[in-house]
Amino acid sequence: MMEKNWIQRTIILISILMIYAVGYCQTTDSLNYYLEIAEKNNPTVMQRYNEYQAALQKIPQAGSLPDPQLEMGFYLSPMELMAGNQVVDVKLMQMFPWFGVLKNAKDEMSMMAKAKYEAFVDAKLQLYFDVQSIWFDLYKVRQNLIISANNLELLKTIERLAIAKLKTGSISNASNSASGKMQGNGASGLSASSGGMSDGMNNNARSSGLVTSAKANGVSAPMNAAMSSGNSSLVDIYRIQTEIQELENSILLFKDEEKTIRARFNSQLNRHLDLPVAVTNSLPVEPLEIAYLTVSDSMFVQNPMLSMLKYDQLSIDARKKMQQKMGLPMVGVGLNYSVISKNPMSTSSMNGQDMIMPMLSVTLPIYRKKYKAMQTESGYLKGASENNYAATANALKIVYLEALQQYQDAKRRIKLYRNQRGLTQKSVDILLKSFGASMVGLTDIIQLQQQLLDYEMKEVEAVVDYNKAISQLKRLKQ
Repeated sequence: MMEKNWIQRTIILISILMIYAVGYCQTTDSLNYYLEIAEKNNPTVMQRYNEYQAALQKIPQAGSLPDPQLEMGFYLSPMELMAGNQVVDVKLMQMFPWFGVLKNAKDEMSMMAKAKYEAFVDAKLQLYFDVQSIWFDLYKVRQNLIISANNLELLKTIERLAIAKLKTGSISNASNSASGKMQGNGASGLSASSGGMSDGMNNNARSSGLVTSAKANGVSAPMNAAMSSGNSSLVDIYRIQTEIQELENSILLFKDEEKTIRARFNSQLNRHLDLPVAVTNSLPVEPLEIAYLTVSDSMFVQNPMLSMLKYDQLSIDARKKMQQKMGLPMVGVGLNYSVISKNPMSTSSMNGQDMIMPMLSVTLPIYRKKYKAMQTESGYLKGASENNYAATANALKIVYLEALQQYQDAKRRIKLYRNQRGLTQKSVDILLKSFGASMVGLTDIIQLQQQLLDYEMKEVEAVVDYNKAISQLKRLKQ
């Protein structure tokens, strides 16, 4: 019994570990997981795929012969012939295009289907890039939320320290003020006593002036200093409270932005917009392969957009060949079958025998203008496709250069902001220690804390731009 319970507990433990393992894998490798979902569910990708499948079905249609023609005629009153009466007339005709027409038609549809496939591949690559970009944006917003929350907690800590420092300073100033009063009264009494022993009433008057001076120096000056110090501390506290309110507002804005980006991400996966999305805790900053850093004229040979235009040109070539041969005659082969009934009045040996007549039909393409116009049209379409190919290749090269520039710029910014963040963090730590020792005010701390917050967010943005640039480069250079 104990062994059975141990086996059950072991099975349950293994199941729990497997569940956690699956969840961990989906979290750490969530981007690839979401890309698989998007590839299966995205409506645009599915649209391109269905268009490609529909284009494949046009190939057997284009390569098929025209439908045969069947004609049947019934005579309401049988036609009298010498060898009987004709009752029914049946004609069957099959037309055959000129040699090569069907083959060129199949080639045209085949090239168009390949172009549709390249459009499907391009849509899938664009989907990958869009999903990655939105996922990177979601990472940036969530990192900004974490950074802002940490800075908010630090500002609140500084606020508590400032309030405690203000209270401590008020008590200390009040104590100094009381001590000044006691010292002033003691000095005046001593002067009055000395004056009474020497000069009497005149010295008493002078001693009264000394008392007044002592009071001014011992009481009023500490109170003015306390008021000035207290006002400065209150201003610092008000300023830090203002910064706290602004940071809290920024956090709310980031939360709203996070909801919008999450909805946009889920729409790419064609699922409910409110579903949670897992992102990694940190994005890698991996160097780009050397092959992506060079730009050449042949670098976009495998790009699906250019491949699609190539197949478009090949389909136009096949269409032009087909149109040339469409200007040649079509040949039709058929059979005419006539049902003959016996004529009682006829003595012919063929009386009542059905008639079979082979038939041959030939089209006469004598109106040449339409065939010439077809070929001229194909020539213009071929030229337009070539121009489109050149323009697309140039545009891809420009986009690639811009993505390469973004990669290099983001790489430099990451290094810059990391160094600035480290130096600013050290400065903030030093000022916080000095603030605890009452050697520095809040203004410098708040200013450096704002710079630190700015550098942290700029570093996250640079890392996101870096990964976006790599995704764009890989999307273009296929």
